Amino acid sequence: MSKLRTHLSLEDYIELVTEAMEKDNYEMYGLYIGDNLASVIGFQSMTTLYYERFIWICDLVTDDNYRSLGYGEHLLTHIESLSKEKGYEAIALSSGLQKNMHTVFMKIKCHTTK
Repeated sequence: MSKLRTHLSLEDYIELVTEAMEKDNYEMYGLYIGDNLASVIGFQSMTTLYYERFIWICDLVTDDNYRSLGYGEHLLTHIESLSKEKGYEAIALSSGLQKNMHTVFMKIKCHTTK
């Protein structure tokens, strides 16, 4: 996650993740290859008038050594299954303008926001 959130110190990162988990239903899943964390996803279950009940993907990053191997897509597919299990109407991504992320997201028919 430090590659994605470069502006945060480790101490600030831990504090913010803990607070988000306690107050905002934030969850994180990691995909390990052996002892190495290859990819991580952070998300929240939310309800809004626009999306109704949905999962908001806040963070998704894959280590440079494991890119283009499908690990990020694997995590997204897992979140898609979780969303269906819970009966949510949508999955939304907060990603800026990285075209590769939007392409992967469109494969599983998720909504994207800027």
